[in-house]
Amino acid sequence: MYKLYTRPNTGGFVVEAALALAGVAFDQIDVPKSDPPDQAFLHISPLNQVPVLILPDGSSMTESAAICILLAERHPQAALAPAVNSPGRADFLRWMIFMSSVIYSADRRFYHTDRYTADPSGMEAVKKAAVAEMDRGFAIIDAALEGLDWLVGDQLSLADIYLVMLVAWHPQVEKVPTSWPNIERLWAGLREHQVMRKLNTSHAMWPA
Repeated sequence: MYKLYTRPNTGGFVVEAALALAGVAFDQIDVPKSDPPDQAFLHISPLNQVPVLILPDGSSMTESAAICILLAERHPQAALAPAVNSPGRADFLRWMIFMSSVIYSADRRFYHTDRYTADPSGMEAVKKAAVAEMDRGFAIIDAALEGLDWLVGDQLSLADIYLVMLVAWHPQVEKVPTSWPNIERLWAGLREHQVMRKLNTSHAMWPA
């Protein structure tokens, strides 16, 4: 059985969604923020971050995008991603890594600015640059969604859920409908998805 260490309004959202959509049982452990960090938790998450997925063999895995890719591979019957040999597989891998490296990392710089500058007077500049990087990434994805129902392939995938998780974290989320209408169209549909609605009650990612 899987074991997921998580907490609300984190990257655990998309991993919980993946496990729910795959229909697999898992134990959920909510990890409170603590300072100093819990030493036992640092053993499985050296950066003291969630989510962490403990695999059935007892090994641990971090990084939400990587966890999603692994779960999609291990549970192909759930169609969490385009099949390995399908035309959409390359786009799935591309967008998952793009969102993780460009947008997710910009989120970290905005919400954890103190980790990215040793100069307190430079924090606002770091935040401003982080928002600009988020906006640049979302603009690229919005253009890619033009005329498409889903980001990759011909049905919902974890790339779509990963995207709406990130856009929900935008510090100026009210501008999404006018700035990125294709992303808003996708997000509006997923806000009504049964699994997303259930997860939103615990994560409070967007107004119910």
